[in-house]
Amino acid sequence: MKYKQTFDSLYAEIGKIVVGQKEVVEQVMVALLCDANALLEGYPGLAKTLAIKTMAQMMDLKFSRIQNTPDLMPSDITGTFIIDETSGKRSFKFHPGPIFANIVLADEINRATPKTQSALLEAMQEKQVTVGNSTFQLDRPFFVLATQNPIEQEGTYPLPEAQADRFLLKIKVGYPTYKEEVEIVDKYAFHAPEPKVKVLLNKQNLSSLQSMVRQVPIANDLKQRIVKIVAETREKPSLIEYGASPRASIGLVLASKARALIKGRNYVSKEDIEEMAYPVLRHRIILDFEAERKGMAADDAVREVLKSAR
Repeated sequence: MKYKQTFDSLYAEIGKIVVGQKEVVEQVMVALLCDANALLEGYPGLAKTLAIKTMAQMMDLKFSRIQNTPDLMPSDITGTFIIDETSGKRSFKFHPGPIFANIVLADEINRATPKTQSALLEAMQEKQVTVGNSTFQLDRPFFVLATQNPIEQEGTYPLPEAQADRFLLKIKVGYPTYKEEVEIVDKYAFHAPEPKVKVLLNKQNLSSLQSMVRQVPIANDLKQRIVKIVAETREKPSLIEYGASPRASIGLVLASKARALIKGRNYVSKEDIEEMAYPVLRHRIILDFEAERKGMAADDAVREVLKSAR
């Protein structure tokens, strides 16, 4: 399919800047094709910000970054009204915040207070911002790509379940391989000029691809399997205390369709579902105390669910 050539070109272009992390880039692309938000979890220094910024450049999208800290106020994100004086007359003028972009990188979102985290919720779900009595529509396409550090630290605020559920995917960012790390050192530890990336897509192209995702057919038995997988998360009381909502079923169907398109297929395969189940479900389930005591992680629970839903 012609779409596979488009995505292969994107991977080759981002590879000029970001070494490795192909699975992370692919999953971020899935979120963008589904017109959805994504949460990236990984240790500092693993090129999360660099990858997202590079992708924004390749798609000619306006990029902004919010560095979350405990003293960040909601108005620092949304913007505020300021007094404007012209020709001797005073009036209130809205000064937009960094949320007014196409791709917003919310760095270390778990460092912001719950009040500030909730300021992102309306933008993520409704694609709009309300300040005082005024509501402002955000420019489309609009995505929030948030990062969080998995290391337990003082001064962090876990995301509320309602907000975590607004992220289509929770993407795990791992360490590079030895070979990749040698390449990173060669690329960035010397005085080589930073390569420039080409613009390969624009807003119209991205919107067209998003429409194509929804048109990718899915067999009825695979659709039923997705619903069975999500329902299974609610039927394992010895493993999962709280299962995923129907939003997860919708998300897994869309994510599987997007992955099929990226792989150059015009149909959803079982492999698409198996691969996307982890990032779609891992942040939507809460493990039972006994499972946590045994040292199980959310991905272990998803693996068990996939086995029993065959």
